[in-house]
Amino acid sequence: MTAPLPLAVTMGEPAGVGGELTLRAWQARRGGGRPFLALDDPERLSALAARLGLTVPVRTIARAAEASGVFAGALPVLPVRLRAACRPGRPDPANAPATLEAIEMAVRLSQAREIAGMVTNPIQKKTLQEAGFRHPGHTEFLAELAGGKPVAMMLACPELRVVPVTIHLSLAEAVHALTTEAIVAAGRVAAAGLTALFGIAAPRLAVAALNPHAGEQGTMGDEETRIIRPAIEALRREGIAVEGPAPADTLFHPAARKRYDAALCMYHDQALIPIKTIDFTGGVNVTVGLPFVRTSPDHGTALDIAGTGTADPASLIAAIDMADDMARRRGD
Repeated sequence: MTAPLPLAVTMGEPAGVGGELTLRAWQARRGGGRPFLALDDPERLSALAARLGLTVPVRTIARAAEASGVFAGALPVLPVRLRAACRPGRPDPANAPATLEAIEMAVRLSQAREIAGMVTNPIQKKTLQEAGFRHPGHTEFLAELAGGKPVAMMLACPELRVVPVTIHLSLAEAVHALTTEAIVAAGRVAAAGLTALFGIAAPRLAVAALNPHAGEQGTMGDEETRIIRPAIEALRREGIAVEGPAPADTLFHPAARKRYDAALCMYHDQALIPIKTIDFTGGVNVTVGLPFVRTSPDHGTALDIAGTGTADPASLIAAIDMADDMARRRGD
């Protein structure tokens, strides 16, 4: 019987909680589960395990294919060397190349089908940008590495999936950036992703309004009429089941969630507040539209608790489990 391809977990911001989460996720491994390898600096992981009192043997490997034979007894690590000493809670732009190298390596391994997918630990965007990184975040960087594919960010937990049409913008900028074309593009990618990654043959989308009471016939804003309704009609003409625009304050209660498979939200917090309220520790960030599987925990680098041994690995473990499910649906 052929062993399943492993997943790869990237380094993320080395001064954040990503390393601790990777170590704890390995400790939580289950017999018969898909193995994963870390794309990280093995010396820093060993030192971190010792510092936190975690019994995690770290084994350096030369190829992803070696992970399956190692995983039961040690955390397999394909080396990505840090450029400078790492201090928890204090990001150093000198280590930005290592953070990016781990992501790029995961993409190459995915494209070569040496791994079943990638799970990315959180990055510190400001630190990367101080070192010359020009992307707003993982999603846009991965889209470029995948050849410019149209992608969307989806946040998912068992009770809810949401897709923000605009992402890392101020609220004022998000309103200005909202267009019919952007909503249609997000809806198109979301529907395809629900089928390819979640196995939903005929996905149903709900579209949130931007304004209170969905604009209430223009008395509280006209974006619903000018921008959102034309997008819904365009998606329907493509054969996608879409409802809305729905007032956001009535879209996320249990009965409403039964009517759709994913909700398109007009800005970042409209999407993330409901999912973090419903499942704060178990939410997963998924990039839909990529030609490979990518998930991530739905939280940041948590610099304030890095190195203290108090980080909760629940979201990373959920991201690994979800990537495993998606890989199985793709036949990996």
